[in-house]
Amino acid sequence: MKAIILAGGRGKRLRPITDYVPKPLIPINNMPIIEWQIKYLKKHGISEVIICSGYKSEMIENYLENKKLGVKIIFSIESKPLGTGGAIKKAGKKIKENSFIVINGDIITNIDLKKLIGKENSIASIQLRTKFGILQTEENKIIKFDEKKEITDLWMNAGIYHLKKETLKELPDVGDIEKTLFPEYAKKEKLSTVKFRNTKWHSIDSYKDIEECSLVIEKIIK
Repeated sequence: MKAIILAGGRGKRLRPITDYVPKPLIPINNMPIIEWQIKYLKKHGISEVIICSGYKSEMIENYLENKKLGVKIIFSIESKPLGTGGAIKKAGKKIKENSFIVINGDIITNIDLKKLIGKENSIASIQLRTKFGILQTEENKIIKFDEKKEITDLWMNAGIYHLKKETLKELPDVGDIEKTLFPEYAKKEKLSTVKFRNTKWHSIDSYKDIEECSLVIEKIIK
């Protein structure tokens, strides 16, 4: 099975690093994010990875050119930003199989892809997390203060999808899948989710995210 990595963003929240290095090449414990992701995908049986790149794409290509990571790597290069939907549609021209995996280029996780692959047109979801204390109240009184990071029965998009090839023709040439195809499919009840509880999941959007992920990444992706 093939997987698409959405790696074309500029990573503005990680400036000034990303003024010089594309976000996928930011190291976590001396290994770039994208290499951790390829290692994760290979572990779950992915044999070919299509990297959607744009900003400083040549740096990503040069880094991976001589790496022996055990998977075939193909690039789908955007001359201008296409959004997540447009990027998937462009990369999808290289896919002949009936379905494929998509992962956002800043996700580090141990989500079991085999469970996701078992359900068509599906989004991996995890329990909503917050970095703040959760208050339970009655009128103006706090009756419980909880430092848990997961909120029961509220689920968030984990940034990993299993899509049928036929969805490609419904994607925009330019635009985000989260604002186009997914809302339409949800209305038509053509979209599913696989819920993952107590899973390890990091989205690398800040220096703090890098620091926190570096403490556990070698346990997440072995």
